[in-house]
Amino acid sequence: MSSVSELFSSMVFDDATMEARLPKETYRALKKSVSEGTPIDGAVATVVANAMKDWAVEKGATHYTHWFQPMTGVTAEKHDSFISPKAGGKVIMEFSGKELIQGEPDASSFPSGGLRATFEARGYTAWDATSYAFIKDGVLYIPTVFCSYGGEALDQKTALLRSMEAISREALRILKLFGSTDVKAVRTTVGPEQEYFLVDKSVFDRRKDLLYTGRTLFGARAPKGQELDDHYFGAIKPRVAAFMKELNEELWKLGVLAKTEHNEVAPAQHELAPIFTTTNIAADHNQLTMELMQKIAKKHGMVCLLHEKPFAGVNGSGKHNNWSLSTDAGVNLLEPGATPSENAQFLLFLTAVIKAVDEYQDLLRISVASAGNDHRLGANEAPPAIVSMFLGSDLTDVLKAIETDTKCGTKQKEVMRIGVHTLPKFSRDTTDRNRTSPFAFTGNKFEFRMLGSAASISSANTVLNTIVAEELRQFADTLEGAADFEEALHDLIKKVICEHSRIIFNGDGYNEAWVREAEKRGLYNLKTTPDALAHLLDKKNTDLFISHGVYSMVELEARHEVLLENYSKTIGIEALTMLDMARKDILPAMSAYTTGLAAAIATKRGAAPSMDTTYEEETLARLGTLLTTAYRATEALDRDLNASKTIVDSVALADFFKSRIREDMTALRIPVDEMETLAAAEAWPYPSYGDLLFSVR
Repeated sequence: MSSVSELFSSMVFDDATMEARLPKETYRALKKSVSEGTPIDGAVATVVANAMKDWAVEKGATHYTHWFQPMTGVTAEKHDSFISPKAGGKVIMEFSGKELIQGEPDASSFPSGGLRATFEARGYTAWDATSYAFIKDGVLYIPTVFCSYGGEALDQKTALLRSMEAISREALRILKLFGSTDVKAVRTTVGPEQEYFLVDKSVFDRRKDLLYTGRTLFGARAPKGQELDDHYFGAIKPRVAAFMKELNEELWKLGVLAKTEHNEVAPAQHELAPIFTTTNIAADHNQLTMELMQKIAKKHGMVCLLHEKPFAGVNGSGKHNNWSLSTDAGVNLLEPGATPSENAQFLLFLTAVIKAVDEYQDLLRISVASAGNDHRLGANEAPPAIVSMFLGSDLTDVLKAIETDTKCGTKQKEVMRIGVHTLPKFSRDTTDRNRTSPFAFTGNKFEFRMLGSAASISSANTVLNTIVAEELRQFADTLEGAADFEEALHDLIKKVICEHSRIIFNGDGYNEAWVREAEKRGLYNLKTTPDALAHLLDKKNTDLFISHGVYSMVELEARHEVLLENYSKTIGIEALTMLDMARKDILPAMSAYTTGLAAAIATKRGAAPSMDTTYEEETLARLGTLLTTAYRATEALDRDLNASKTIVDSVALADFFKSRIREDMTALRIPVDEMETLAAAEAWPYPSYGDLLFSVR
């Protein structure tokens, strides 16, 4: 077996490979274009394409694909072979610069929010040279963006790249004020922790709801769940360990920095965490991680569940987004530091994030909104739907001292003045962790904990990059014209702290008292996706994206439509699946079971009139009532689904599914789950929660 160092990035056309295979002039020209964000010359692309093809063919590849991330939440690809005909009925292996730079998939078959009609099929993919090409399953994968014939973004990545340019541009203005004139670029970095469940495939295959929707729509709680906290960080089962070993190896081949793996809180739940990398590459890597998790799990006789809430009553799965800012020289701008000047710079970037999170709470909530994630947020297992920030006591005390111009504990001998008086020293970890906080400072980065496990990280990071870019722009506008920089810096930081401290909450986000307190503070509590999406097209939000060139108005309107449509369709599929399961399996099974109970009562009484049939009679009575309730709930759900077909407006339709259909689904699930607790195991048509959660041994 190859060593990890030999294995790592072996299937990636990375910088070292390019330097070794490209002519020096071509390599330098490509690096210059990437670092400066300028178009790649056609002649350079031709040389790169030929070298990339030769390398790929040596690795066993026969095809290439432009790999992109449409608004479906998953990746898309169309494979083309390298072969080209030549005289004599022979073929040669060719790959041109034009083929590398641009592809042309059908744009009408992907969610577009009306940007593309069915008959308007043309769309383009364009090479993202900032993310390395790689080989998977004998195919050369070329990371690309995806846009319409009119140039509008139809994917997740285009806006992410635009937002990265926006925050770099504004951060450079700030750094220049602090004398860092040699910095050429500022990059956001992300390390997304991925949670998931593993269940045995034989059990999975017997659950229609898991097959169609990714989550269980019915299911009584198992006798044992996560009550003992014995699964978290527990010994990893051999089948799971074998899966993790193969997953690591395949990810390492693709240059994914898979680092940490462990059991999560719920039975059958696990987590994989990578080392942070540049945000757009992290987005690519996370998509690969989710794909390979599902593929490799099947090789081991298991199924990987990425849904945010596959099981009721146990923890759902999230994706903690560890976000930070670094210069091209590798300096972390969210590192507190030890000198006054470094601390002043850090506090300016920190307050920019504070102001951004406070002013754009709605956008952060929108960035993680989905039908699946609605089940998880606020469920005492994940952050509440209320956006707030955790800074910890030490850092909060520092900000309080700045706000009040007072001494900061015993460490401070002088009144806090940014850039004038001595600032406190910060250790890397100044505080405890707060797992209930949606947005927590963890030493030199922020952990955005609201993302759902199935989501692309692009949306959340596009928003995060853009809102911080806006605050940095405002800060730079103020400070660049200041007569006294140090005085203006102090006043600005103090002003931000005074005006935006409401967003800082270091307490228990699960406590109901926080809901009431958040309301007093004027914070949003957007509990559902439609509630959140109602704010996407607010003027302050559209102005933000348009001014930074991240989205145009038409792109925002299209995304609004796509997100609403996805929400309604997701719940619609779940509702139809519930009807199918109830009508075809559960109700008939319980009808037959109650018939059997009635027959047993009659048989016993016929054989011995004095025989006690209390169990059968009471069970029959309870099941009979529940069966009727479930049947009526089924019919109500069916009626309302039919009524939904008459609603044309996407907002009204999403609201209808949010209220009426979800209520109908809950009304059906309650009696069905109770029936499962009363029926004999062999009479129930589906594997139980116990069968699922403890299926991998």
